Amino acid sequence: MGVEGCTKCIKYLLFVFNFIFWLAGGIILGVALWLRHDSQTTNILYLQLGEKQAPNTFYVGIYILIAVGAVMMFVGFLGCYGAIQESQCLLGTFFTCLVILFACEVAAGIWGFVNKDQIAKDVKQFYDQALQQTLMGEPDANNAKAVVKTFHETLNCCGSDIMTATFTPVWRDDLCRKDTLKSFFENTNCHKKIDELFSGKLYLIGIAAVVVAVIMIFEMILSMVLCCGIRNSSVY
Repeated sequence: MGVEGCTKCIKYLLFVFNFIFWLAGGIILGVALWLRHDSQTTNILYLQLGEKQAPNTFYVGIYILIAVGAVMMFVGFLGCYGAIQESQCLLGTFFTCLVILFACEVAAGIWGFVNKDQIAKDVKQFYDQALQQTLMGEPDANNAKAVVKTFHETLNCCGSDIMTATFTPVWRDDLCRKDTLKSFFENTNCHKKIDELFSGKLYLIGIAAVVVAVIMIFEMILSMVLCCGIRNSSVY
């Protein structure tokens, strides 16, 4: 015997929320893959300075996001099917998966909050080291010069601060683009550009995480109510 009345409304409401949750998982997976293959980040984070690889902390977060998106799509499908079939077993499994996923999201959010400044800091240190080796003419200068030029061309910047951004094009025009007098005065230091690059992407991830968390809370409440309704209808 199927559920009736308010419980039936909850059943379809849960189905709708799960469908939205499944779509959100697909969107997060798509955004994560876009961030993973974004030309700006890949150009910079695939660089190697001697034996030192560019910091990969950002990619750790992206891989977590890819896993979350894939799991969300599976859990969303499980919730949709469980709601339509009115299966307490499937809904119980769905609820357990939601709790685990919510806990993982909170843990990932804490990790991201703790490391959000560290990601940009590590990349800026990597750039500064390459710039120093290039300007000082150290043994690894050719490799360092390639690293610096990649930063400059990818982010359209020059130098690590206002002074080097202004004077580097004067005495090292092989490092910075200097097409016109206007571009000379508009050169932006790379530290600022690196901050903008990662803060913008992390802001996008944060908005997605908050939206998903709200949907998950609603789904947990609805699944518990529906399970109770199914149990009561089976008793009567």
